[in-house]
Amino acid sequence: MNTEKTSTSTTWLLFIVSTVVTLLMLVWVPQWFWVALPFPLTFLVQAMRLM
Repeated sequence: MNTEKTSTSTTWLLFIVSTVVTLLMLVWVPQWFWVALPFPLTFLVQAMRLM
């Protein structure tokens, strides 16, 4: 089994940015916030190294 030690700082940064974008969309265009919803969820899973 090949286990690499890779940094997840970029993925955590993408998670934070996409979460902020999703929350901003929830405030200003609530009917479209679901379009940005998959991104923070995907980056969270990747940052936690579950995927």
